Amino acid sequence: MRYVKTGATGLDLCIRKSFPYLTYRTAFIALIVCVASLCAPFSWAVTEKEAEVRESGRLLAVLLDSGRVVIGQNQDLINDPEKGNKGFTPEVFAQQTMALFKTRTGQDLANLPTAAIPDMAKPLLARLLEESKKTVASYQIVINLKGVKYKGLIPATFGTETGSRFQAWSGVYLKQTAPEHLLRNPKNKPDALEIAAMQKMGDPSFPRDGDHSLSDVVDEGKTVHVVFPLFYGKACMSCHGSPKGERDITGYPREGAKEGELGGIISVKLPVP
Repeated sequence: MRYVKTGATGLDLCIRKSFPYLTYRTAFIALIVCVASLCAPFSWAVTEKEAEVRESGRLLAVLLDSGRVVIGQNQDLINDPEKGNKGFTPEVFAQQTMALFKTRTGQDLANLPTAAIPDMAKPLLARLLEESKKTVASYQIVINLKGVKYKGLIPATFGTETGSRFQAWSGVYLKQTAPEHLLRNPKNKPDALEIAAMQKMGDPSFPRDGDHSLSDVVDEGKTVHVVFPLFYGKACMSCHGSPKGERDITGYPREGAKEGELGGIISVKLPVP
């Protein structure tokens, strides 16, 4: 056997020294296989890390939405003008939110250290819960004020304010937004990626049951973008349903929406370590 004559490049010399008994072509293939096998654990580690980031983003979105749902479930109590102290404290809110989060994910926020979730998600979830409680705390005076029907605390304001609080602390992008024709708060205007995601999620074929989400790697592989859908439920109809154009309790005109339609998304962007 002999090597095919080539220029004496660094790769040629490496092959000849490493595989003196093989033809050049066979030796070259062997070297590529060897390099690939060395790279495989690294590629797997990168893929696994990316999956952890995606799941962390999804869990953050589920927790924020769980808080939104709890606010909606307590809306009549919050807005009751006849009752003073409602007993809807930040601690009560947190307990209800944690219970709902556990139902949806199977994970107990009261035992985060042992929870079967990515390590990077644990401090972020703990902090998001704290920032959620701060939002509810900031409304305590008006919540417990008699004679006032609309207290200003609804799922939408909760999501916007809590997302802003959390982002200020963590630097993690956490935003609640909606299709532009449904957008009530200009500060929540969606970007191009969010608009594209909402177009996919608004399609009737996108599953409505379960906490499904979309995710992608953006910023040249530096960031994972997770988009979590917010579909209109029965409790949403008092503000967003029919008759279209009639003012709801917040003063905005109703959109004439129907249950199951896409009302918005929670958008999360996390860096890939």
